[in-house]
Amino acid sequence: MKVLKFGSASIATADKMKNVANIVARGGNNIIVLSSMRGTAEALAEVSDYLYKKNQEGAIEIINRLEKQYNDFVSGLFSEEAFRLKAEEVITAKFNYIRTFTKDLFTLFEERVIMAQSELLSSELFHLYLIEKKINAALIPALEYMRTDKNSAPDPVYIKEKLTALLDAAKGADLYITQGYICRNAYGEIDDLRKGGSDYTASLVGAAVGADEIQIWADVHAMQNNDPRYVKGTTAIRHLNFDEAAELAYFGIKILHPSSILPAKLADIPVCLKNTEYPDATGTLISNETEARAIKAVAAKDNITAIKIKSGRMLLAHGFLRRVTEVFENYQTSIDMLATSEIGVSLTIDDDKNIQLILDELKKYGTVSVDSNMVIISVIGNLESEDASFASTILNAVKGISIRMISYGGSKYNFSFLIESKDKEKTLQILNDKLFN
Repeated sequence: MKVLKFGSASIATADKMKNVANIVARGGNNIIVLSSMRGTAEALAEVSDYLYKKNQEGAIEIINRLEKQYNDFVSGLFSEEAFRLKAEEVITAKFNYIRTFTKDLFTLFEERVIMAQSELLSSELFHLYLIEKKINAALIPALEYMRTDKNSAPDPVYIKEKLTALLDAAKGADLYITQGYICRNAYGEIDDLRKGGSDYTASLVGAAVGADEIQIWADVHAMQNNDPRYVKGTTAIRHLNFDEAAELAYFGIKILHPSSILPAKLADIPVCLKNTEYPDATGTLISNETEARAIKAVAAKDNITAIKIKSGRMLLAHGFLRRVTEVFENYQTSIDMLATSEIGVSLTIDDDKNIQLILDELKKYGTVSVDSNMVIISVIGNLESEDASFASTILNAVKGISIRMISYGGSKYNFSFLIESKDKEKTLQILNDKLFN
């Protein structure tokens, strides 16, 4: 059994939903996890905002507009009138239910109930469309098995027990459809999985059923070892270790957030990233397997601020580094890279919201200098420290580029260095040519 998750963009139009149906129909006995349709969550969030402000008219206007969009959607989705009428009944019932929340007190509880309707709508319409296509599919309600505990963490024992019972009750179906993101909390209230969303649902479901593979389908370009907007001759990444994927996620690459696939990592279930536009493409496989001494990707993180604190008092002084890092902790600002010497500390941040306050604090400990608009370049792969050849290969490739900082050792999967933004495109192209071509 496999778990296939489809994101909002993959089911954004009737034609896209038909394409997803064709994809899932190719293999049986799988679990399909659906996100909300694109734009629905945003519209319902706007409805909630109006209701918090006690503007019922504004909320109803958004609700009416969204309902019309759904009716237009089903007109293009269903070919048989009987199924189209059933779909319209589903839509009418859902939106009439949402309208009931415009008449009473509106709190966070009501907002979560309203927001959950987006995943319930997409899954019910998709299930109905599969039935029209004569595919034996069963709808498994996420609100009956997906639960978090008092710490808002998923309860894996409860999830496995309830999901197994629901699948047994629907035994004989070729496909099982469920909702991503939504759940109930420890008090039985409708809630959501916060960070990770539907990807997290797919990972939790996969771990609960012992899936052979979890597939995350998205309507995006295939993952590349560099951004094709900046670099020519890029190639798709075929395999990543979970830790390599985590490093790439940090640099903003369109990849899964590490926390969302942690259940899959712990259960040793491979995760495959697939593209709905190219369903026959191999995709990118993420697993616990590691390829020996292999460089997988080069990534760039923009808008970096470099800060250097120089102080003669630092020499042999205990606690100096702790006092410096506490300044950033006090302003809830994460440090990306850090390098030390006997008389100074250099570090980088990607959030300069409190930069002036931070600098004022740091001036208590030494002379402070700042460079803005820098870029961190990161080479990702299995970069074993025993094999130093990769480091010389990287540094020789960029010997004509001015490098401000180098970071390696915190992770064997990441070799990073800091450059000026004006050298970004040139550096990425050089590394792509030297490391991959």
